[in-house]
Amino acid sequence: MSKRSSSKASKTDWSRVRALPDGGIVRTSEHPEADPRHVIRGIVRRGLVPLPPKTAISLRLDADVLAWFKAGGPGYQTRINAVLRAFMEEAS
Repeated sequence: MSKRSSSKASKTDWSRVRALPDGGIVRTSEHPEADPRHVIRGIVRRGLVPLPPKTAISLRLDADVLAWFKAGGPGYQTRINAVLRAFMEEAS
């Protein structure tokens, strides 16, 4: 089992990364282009703090959409909320 780094400081040279032109970004099978699923996971894993209080509602979703969220395991309602929040903030 690999040991995770306990360092909180990033060792990435962000100024070099930001200066890199889009054509200079190499995508490989190990590092593919971002997929919306990965972006959503990143939002949720960063510890998105829900704004209390939440309101219980009844919401009708397409069966395949709900199945996709549920396939991610427990916390699917939190993930749905995170996606809706990200959409709301982007639209503002």
